[in-house]
Amino acid sequence: MLRFRNLASGSTGNATLIEGGTAGGGPRRRLLMDCGLGIRILEGRLGAAGIAPAQLDAVFITHEHSDHIGCVQKLVLRHRVPVWMSQGTHEALGAPDFDGLLRIARDGEAIDLGAFEARPFTVPHDAREPLHLRCSDGATHVGLLTDLGHASGHVLDQLRDCHALLLESNHDPEMLQASGYPAFLKRRISGRFGHLPNHVSADILRTVRHSGLRRVVAAHLSAQNNHPDLARAALADALGWPLEAIDVAHPREGTGWIDAG
Repeated sequence: MLRFRNLASGSTGNATLIEGGTAGGGPRRRLLMDCGLGIRILEGRLGAAGIAPAQLDAVFITHEHSDHIGCVQKLVLRHRVPVWMSQGTHEALGAPDFDGLLRIARDGEAIDLGAFEARPFTVPHDAREPLHLRCSDGATHVGLLTDLGHASGHVLDQLRDCHALLLESNHDPEMLQASGYPAFLKRRISGRFGHLPNHVSADILRTVRHSGLRRVVAAHLSAQNNHPDLARAALADALGWPLEAIDVAHPREGTGWIDAG
């Protein structure tokens, strides 16, 4: 069974832990998607989830923005964990030395973790070569999507038939336009390579919803230009679910463990 736990979500830092185990009770495998926090904070969040950093089987970095890379080099080198990212992301970071632990991720090429696989897919975002993830143990599928400006057909294909989704619901357009953000930043956030507003996230759910979809987490909410109630209402309405059925990832506390199966 697959489960996941968001450790932080928002412009101050992002990290999500995915864990899977074999049907026969074999060893559980763990992937950390992004580590946009300080090393001591991240290690503390992992500890609160019952995971020691050395128990990670891999780290996956979606793109080079600071709220996603955080302590990646310290974490990887300190605990000798393989790190996956696209060639473009590595170059955008200045091609840091990961002492042989770097693995290059590519769109559509599965990362085999034994108990489950993580399949990267490209997304439209203002980064060098951003990738997000669909994880599967063969029976259960989880889509993890935190930073993009719009949903391409390729993105929608990766989210179909998922049993759980961590989905960006970044801003309310009216709140963004009324904010004190400079005009260029408003354009960036609301552009086709920026971040998803609540109503577009809702449209994505209307497109990919199916009877097997069990859990949805609204993620990467703007602290200034959104409110959990707005995001929750938009996504619940899209699915015809009660409000309380939509989880919202807290920017600092994330979520508890969420079973995808």
